[in-house]
Amino acid sequence: MTDERYLKRTIVKEVVSSRYLPEGSRNLRVYLPPGYNELLSYPVVYCQDGEQFFNFGRIATTANQLILDEGIEPFIIVGVDVDLQHRTSEYAPNGDRHQAYVSFFGEELIPFIEDKYPIRRESESRILAGDSLGGSVSFLIALAFPNLFHQIISLSGAYYPATRKIAEETGDLSALVLYMIVGLQETAFKSDHGVYDFVEMNRDMRAILERKGASTIYGEHDGDHVWGFWQPYIPEALRSFLQSES
Repeated sequence: MTDERYLKRTIVKEVVSSRYLPEGSRNLRVYLPPGYNELLSYPVVYCQDGEQFFNFGRIATTANQLILDEGIEPFIIVGVDVDLQHRTSEYAPNGDRHQAYVSFFGEELIPFIEDKYPIRRESESRILAGDSLGGSVSFLIALAFPNLFHQIISLSGAYYPATRKIAEETGDLSALVLYMIVGLQETAFKSDHGVYDFVEMNRDMRAILERKGASTIYGEHDGDHVWGFWQPYIPEALRSFLQSES
């Protein structure tokens, strides 16, 4: 049974204006840790598919548990919502809204959050997180804004050929650190544009990344392309990048 302390979460709804996104704005949900104090400063995790990370990934409950019981330094989580009708066009590198989304993320979202919340400004204090295409767009955002990001949580990243080609054509990636998992049952995943072997895809991407100097924390586990597989690995993923206070 879940400890009641984990369920006492502070989540603030925000709307950030955008000159890049066609809608002119984007909804966010911001998790504030236990004991949140504006006089302190915090690391931050930026999640693609924000609503799903909070509802299905249970990331806020997990954060409370890590902070309250494991002594992980308190951190903020920003979930960036997405309209599922436009998800592929925003997250995939060949999507017609992709460049607008990437520009929004680095040039509008980050300043909005860092102006409003006491976020540390060094790249070591920012983490990108995403599942499937959310993992691959997190990688692409890190490439677009290397001074902002170098830590990525990738849950069954959808590293389709276009993204792997970009990785191949990019030079030194030694600044990047990726936590990557994939499910061993994800060998014939039906996407919007074909059937893909995610295990092979992630193995190939890992090889490209490491050849380019990136560091990976890589795991293949029993599981399929669903939150029920990813959610139990979120604590480990967060621990990989967030420090204990002790």
